[in-house]
Amino acid sequence: MPTIPISVNFHIWKPCNDRCRFCFATFEDVRGYLSPDDAVQILCLLRQAGCKKVNFAGGEPTLYPHLGRVLREARCLGFVTSIITNGARLLQILETHAADLDWVGLSVDSAREDVQRALGRGRGDHVQRAITLFDKTHALGLRAKLNTVVTALNWQEDMSGFVRRVRPDRWKVFQVLPIEGQNDGRAEPLLITTEQFRAFVERHEVLRAEGLAPVTEDNNAMRDSYVMIDPWGRFFGNATGRYVYSDPILTVGVETALAQVGWNPEKFIERGGFYDWSPQGMQPPVRLRRRSSVQRR
Repeated sequence: MPTIPISVNFHIWKPCNDRCRFCFATFEDVRGYLSPDDAVQILCLLRQAGCKKVNFAGGEPTLYPHLGRVLREARCLGFVTSIITNGARLLQILETHAADLDWVGLSVDSAREDVQRALGRGRGDHVQRAITLFDKTHALGLRAKLNTVVTALNWQEDMSGFVRRVRPDRWKVFQVLPIEGQNDGRAEPLLITTEQFRAFVERHEVLRAEGLAPVTEDNNAMRDSYVMIDPWGRFFGNATGRYVYSDPILTVGVETALAQVGWNPEKFIERGGFYDWSPQGMQPPVRLRRRSSVQRR
């Protein structure tokens, strides 16, 4: 059982070029963003705390002007590095910083362009662009992840053909999650029942024999099981159905800030958060150490 934040989702950039109706990371209540120096300092503190993997998310992380530098610093610190993206500027990142990445995650919620567009992702070319980017990711020898949010518009869909075409190393399938203050007022028509979510999952069990079956997370699994950092450098938690934010990590340190929002490591394990995420395989967890806090400059 990990006693430290082994894996962290760092939502490093608030803006996004898409307008996904279900998005639970709009950060409309967050003002400002981190300088690259502060972002790197947070990475240093996370690494000192024993964190092994960092997944850069958003908003859209490839729009962050300093993502290349932050990826390079994360690699130098010894992190397993990952990004989850809609692909906006992914080609540019891959051209310059492929050596600083272990995983590339692409968000594709349907194999149908009309459904993607209705969800607010892309302008009718998202699926084909994702295929091109998956091909590029594989060609570079990087591990690929597919993220799919199941909603009222796609729960009856069979994505097996698309999944076989892009062949991700890991396919994450999420039940659309309502978060007060993030997607309320937009997501309600997209919400589905647990039974509808299970129907989507069961439809794709045929892929298990090919090593492509989805890793699934319903609403319960998604709550309180992630260690997440917002664009302002604070931990945030979703256990209450609304985001709760810590003090800035650079002000109070990793241990104090994480304690302010909480995190359930048992749920982290249950949802499959601890897996072989690097080409070399996993290293054993390290013990939690006491750390001195660092003041924000």
